[in-house]
Amino acid sequence: MSSPRQEPATIGQVLGAQRRSRFVGRRAELELFRSAIAEDTPEPAVIHLHGPGGIGKTSVLEAFAGIAAAHGASVVRLDAREFAASPTAVLDALRRHIEVPEDGAIAAPDARLVLLIDTYERLAAVDDWVRERLVTRLPTDAVTVLAGRTPPGPGWRADPAWRDLLRVVSLRNLGPDDSRDYLAACGVDSTLHERLIDLTHGHPLGLSLCTDVAVRGGEIGSDGLHPDLVADLVRSFVDVVPDAHQRIVLAVCAQARVTTEALLRAVLEFGGKGQSDADAAGDGTAQAHELFSWLHGLSFVEVGPDGVFPHELARDVLDADLRWRDAAEYPRIFRRVADHIRDRVRAVQGREQQRAISDLKFLFRNIPGVLSPVDWEAWGQHHPQPADPDDGEAVLALIAAAEGEQAGQIAARWWAAQPEGFSVLRGDDDRVRGVVCLVDLSAADAEDREADPGAAAVWEHAHTQRPPRAGEVVTQTRFIVDRDAYQGPSPTLNAVPIVTLQRQLTTPNLAWDYLTMHEPDAWDDFFALADLHRVPEADFEVEGRRYGVFAHDFRLRPVDALIELWVERSLAQDPSLQLGPDPRPQVLSQAGFTDAVRQALRDLHRPDLLARNPLLDTRLVRQAAGDSDPDATCLAGLVSEAIDALRQHPRDDKLLRAVEATYLTPAPTQEAAAARLGLPFSTYRRHLTQGTERIAAWLWEREVYGPGGPR
Repeated sequence: MSSPRQEPATIGQVLGAQRRSRFVGRRAELELFRSAIAEDTPEPAVIHLHGPGGIGKTSVLEAFAGIAAAHGASVVRLDAREFAASPTAVLDALRRHIEVPEDGAIAAPDARLVLLIDTYERLAAVDDWVRERLVTRLPTDAVTVLAGRTPPGPGWRADPAWRDLLRVVSLRNLGPDDSRDYLAACGVDSTLHERLIDLTHGHPLGLSLCTDVAVRGGEIGSDGLHPDLVADLVRSFVDVVPDAHQRIVLAVCAQARVTTEALLRAVLEFGGKGQSDADAAGDGTAQAHELFSWLHGLSFVEVGPDGVFPHELARDVLDADLRWRDAAEYPRIFRRVADHIRDRVRAVQGREQQRAISDLKFLFRNIPGVLSPVDWEAWGQHHPQPADPDDGEAVLALIAAAEGEQAGQIAARWWAAQPEGFSVLRGDDDRVRGVVCLVDLSAADAEDREADPGAAAVWEHAHTQRPPRAGEVVTQTRFIVDRDAYQGPSPTLNAVPIVTLQRQLTTPNLAWDYLTMHEPDAWDDFFALADLHRVPEADFEVEGRRYGVFAHDFRLRPVDALIELWVERSLAQDPSLQLGPDPRPQVLSQAGFTDAVRQALRDLHRPDLLARNPLLDTRLVRQAAGDSDPDATCLAGLVSEAIDALRQHPRDDKLLRAVEATYLTPAPTQEAAAARLGLPFSTYRRHLTQGTERIAAWLWEREVYGPGGPR
């Protein structure tokens, strides 16, 4: 007699077992649910899970269902996608699992009730009814879990009676260890683990999609997610088809560190024909407000102190989608975002300027090679501040502990000479956790420079290569020390470009700027992206420790030109891209500059000769030319402007007349020019020499100090 046939397993049971075998992490969430289900009167009685699409809410509900079943509870699972958002439809869905009377308590027979509702954002229209009429009918030992993309509505938080009975849980991406466990459980080759974690930031759906590609032998691209995966992820994040303005808003949100209404107004083109400027501005403000509210309400967008920002994988996915979908629109939006932030950098000061610089630097995070040494996910969360006088002991102790006793003594000397050059990062305990030291070598005593091998090395380099001219400044970032990571990825390392760019923006007549790093070889490619090039001839040692130096000459590429280079390199995804055939102007000595001015005066009516003048490659003429190539016409205009400056002072009239007779309406010879002016030749020569020197000095001031002259 054959034994009775066992009930066969269903496909659903097999799938459930597979899902349970690959479930990782979420320890805090599971422990919260276990503690609730273990109590006779659970607190919390309602758990509200929320997070963006693909973050794993359904998987957590499945885990909760398994825990509840193991405790003998009666589990009712509802998915709001399967019924309408109305009280009647919700009750009808419940009746498919348990008896629901017309009024009174809703309970499971002979067991504790656990109610799990997935996709709860679809029940937003009846959220008040769920809170006030449905959950209140459940027994005191029931546990309810609501899982949706959005946080609970204000009614849940407004009633203080819910304070102990409600727990709100925001689901985050999986950490690196949990992500590795997931990939291992799925059979993914361990050599791919770090690449997949970097690509997906631990986002469960991203990991799942990439895992599917990997286990089937597909190639995981080194430059980002494949367009097919991007499309799947975009659909998981944005479950409605956005209109034209909303697509731009999503692109802005993906590119910018944080998005504000002001940024949206700057990027979007509002208004139309027939509108006054005031009407267009008013409409733009209203539309920007409406679009910002829409963005703020998306499930993958979070709120920070400076604005709103997306989950990291959502940012990467939306950015990749726009690059792939509309290659012409991408740079237009990127430039508008960059222009708005650059304007803010120039318009504000102090902490606001630091935030703007953080926003500016963040735009360039995707240039190949930038990611490795920078903690972009923590970018902008820590702000350097000037060291207080009381910080001296902690600052010097940090430096000595990291770099040795002699380095500590050097730092102490700079602390005494230029304490304003020290910036600190503070930890949660308000103690100094990091220090960045910038020194002004031009303002330092020779003894201080010579006492520091690092300062002496860069000072010699500056004066050997392109010497600073009178009034120009040489600076050096001399010490970078984080308490926990030294010069590795850390809040302190993140602060370095903030401190240095702020210094570069506020230092008139900046010539050379140097950066000092221990183990410099690892940083060559990274700093080259920012046009900060290694100068190995300035390497030095302190107590046997080797330090390398990176340098930028701001006379060759000023701050604005440097930022434009970053923009172009980011858009081209080319870290070696250069702007124009020869972006580097000459740096002439004052004597060489004056000789070139004399030659330009002699050649003022010979464009062919002016085109060979060394002044064409100076900062003065390049700035005057703007976006055009410097040419003879531009140089002639500057020389004429300098001559006109003599007209401003009546006492210079005699000098002006000598210059005019010699260069503007030239006589055949200088003797003839003197005769035309009715002057002895020696007097004429003296006036001409003084006038030429005055013209050269006027132009030199603008070469060194810029159009505004000395400050």
